[in-house]
Amino acid sequence: MTLCTPARTTNRPRIQRPHSPPEGPRRFRVAGADLSASVAVFLIALPLSLGIALATGAPLQAGLVAAAVGGLVAGRFGGSPLQVSGPAAGLTVVTAELIQRYGWRTTCAITALAGLTQLALSALRVARSALAVSPAIVHGMLAGIGATIALAQLHIVLGGTPQSSAVDNVLGLPAQLAHAQPAALVISALTVAALLCWPRLPGRAGRLARKAPAALVAVAGATAVAALAGLAVPHVDLPSWSSHALPGLPEGPVLGIAAGVLTITLVTSVQSLLSAVAVDKLVAARGDLGRGVPRSDLDRELAGQGAANVLSGALGGLPVAGVAVRSVANVSAGAVSRASTMLHGLWIVLAALLLVPVLDLIPLPALAALVMVVGIQMVSITHIRTVTRHREVVVYAVTLTGVVLVGILEGVALGIAVAIAVALHRLTRTRITREERDGRQLLHVRGQLTFLAVPRLSRALHQLPRGSDVVVELDGSFMDHAAYEALSDWTAGHLAHGGTVETTGPSGARISEPAPVTASASHPCCRPWTPWHNHQCGEKPTETTEATEAAETSRTAEPRRTTGLHLASGIGKFQRNTAPLVRDELARLAREGQRPSQLFLTCADSRLVTSMITSSGPGDLFTVRNVGNLVPLPGEESGDDSVAAAIEYAVDVLRVESITVCGHSGCGAMQALLSGGPDDPPTPLRRWLRHGRPSLERMASRRHAWARISGRLPADAVEQLCLTNVVQQLEHLRAYEPVARRLAEGTLTLHGVYFHVGEAQAYLLSGTDEVHSYDDVFTQVMPTGHLESARAS
Repeated sequence: MTLCTPARTTNRPRIQRPHSPPEGPRRFRVAGADLSASVAVFLIALPLSLGIALATGAPLQAGLVAAAVGGLVAGRFGGSPLQVSGPAAGLTVVTAELIQRYGWRTTCAITALAGLTQLALSALRVARSALAVSPAIVHGMLAGIGATIALAQLHIVLGGTPQSSAVDNVLGLPAQLAHAQPAALVISALTVAALLCWPRLPGRAGRLARKAPAALVAVAGATAVAALAGLAVPHVDLPSWSSHALPGLPEGPVLGIAAGVLTITLVTSVQSLLSAVAVDKLVAARGDLGRGVPRSDLDRELAGQGAANVLSGALGGLPVAGVAVRSVANVSAGAVSRASTMLHGLWIVLAALLLVPVLDLIPLPALAALVMVVGIQMVSITHIRTVTRHREVVVYAVTLTGVVLVGILEGVALGIAVAIAVALHRLTRTRITREERDGRQLLHVRGQLTFLAVPRLSRALHQLPRGSDVVVELDGSFMDHAAYEALSDWTAGHLAHGGTVETTGPSGARISEPAPVTASASHPCCRPWTPWHNHQCGEKPTETTEATEAAETSRTAEPRRTTGLHLASGIGKFQRNTAPLVRDELARLAREGQRPSQLFLTCADSRLVTSMITSSGPGDLFTVRNVGNLVPLPGEESGDDSVAAAIEYAVDVLRVESITVCGHSGCGAMQALLSGGPDDPPTPLRRWLRHGRPSLERMASRRHAWARISGRLPADAVEQLCLTNVVQQLEHLRAYEPVARRLAEGTLTLHGVYFHVGEAQAYLLSGTDEVHSYDDVFTQVMPTGHLESARAS
């Protein structure tokens, strides 16, 4: 194959080629998966919408209006295609309080104003700032709302009427229990039993039965029992749509109205954005890895929620937010586009118009029991374990308590205050210990060095004997200017009195030594990875080294003879500095064996340091490196089965959870592929590079669009081939039987990574499951850990 001739018959791809074929007229098509998913979500949303409306004290139609608008408007204009929006249990307490204080018509106006506020925030592109809120605060807020909902609905379950606050509901519970209504209690018990038992039905019959949503089965079963037994319980009463209440001008104190708008905006926005992020994770973990489903655009999602709230408020509906229960059902049902969400909204509209006689048969205690169970589930044990593991249980508990006792806005404010206090406490909690080891003074500083720790640091430093050999271990990731000056000044004084100072840090997180910067002390070769980099900073070069450097400078033909010295020096530094830090971990791995989480297949290029770009340590990665990060197709190894053997061992024996193919910029193998020809001698390198020819053919083929990097065209043909090669090798991976089997089971994921060496920037391939797609986009991995979307809206 000749790739360097400029003739028109060449296979060399041209940068000017468009990314995809011309678009024809668009047709609205609904996939079968979207249709079935929309029905499943509709069957869950219908009873929940009525139950949430009942819990807030709003007209029951308001729940149906919000569900329909959430599906049609937020589903069409939102930035999370598979997220389902509608009336959310998390808004029940807020809405109920607003209705009680200002009335229903004013509450509708507040909902519309909150929607306008969300539209303004989306225009400012601040959606991602909501992710800065501590998860402990969000989980605590939802748990507090859930507890408040459960306490209120418990009174309806018992046949009574809830009070205006959680405290009053707790105080009134004994009297309510004493006067419980048997009929309401029977219906509620049946509903709760169905909700809890239906998802746990065993056997094949149970697996088939579980396809019907538990919420629908519970409410339908309770309705049938109430009708057949003739139980005297209150039922749903949907009035005529002609009498449906629409919003009016806000009536009440301006500050109170503004607080209501702010609360609705805060709760709906945070819940929707966090739910969108969770939906992305669910889609990525699905069996098909979310084929063809784009990641959420959070600013667009906020705009979609705002538009939905404006319309819902204008039509007399409840506030709208992204709902986790319905979104999980949508993803689990196999939805592939926003059509499922929109269709679910259409089914809600048809039910509200055509099924009113059927809906009027539903007992109110059944809806109350449904919402009560949802409220209890909002107090998640998993969330409690998570915040406990991250030592944020105090923030969680304060937020929960504040929401229950005072209110949502006040509870969140208390949670933020406590979170800030906890962060400051951790920042100022610095432990300084001193010991003598092998005749050297060891000063170990654990934690962050800020100006608040300077007095203790200075006291500990000045207690060290003059003229002694000192090792200062800085086990932290931050040192402010005051601490740096204190350590630097003391170091200069200690050196002046004949002592020695060595400043070290944990492996891979070394803190620069604060010694005075002089001509002799400045070492431009120092890098953050000093503990394992074979440098000679601070070491007097030997005569051999000086002679070798002189020989290199004069460009003689004499080969370098310092390789052994550099290697021995590096090993010595590992034994002296790094080995003591990793010995315990390596001893544990030696006892327990390796349990890596992923197979990492990358190029043999010396500039790619896998542990550095993945922030991994011993036992984390099962790494395979070869020239060009190639994955030969099964059966084409021709005597070299090393890559296939590594894949089989990692997938079947080590049971890794993911496989990552990592390419990089300026790859010599890709340059050799582009410059090679059919007449090249069959050297071992050329025989190996034949496994990269499918990447060349993919780049030249018009059936595949060229891969893009963060929304832009590649800089040149070499970069384009480097990107295309990652996509092609992922396709080769799928041809391996162990990989295909684990992918079908949903226990393995594939990832593509491109590392730009000159920029020190990693890019993650979006949609690695769809290797034939017209949207192979590598998106930038931001320092915060989030991805910068490169997709067009």
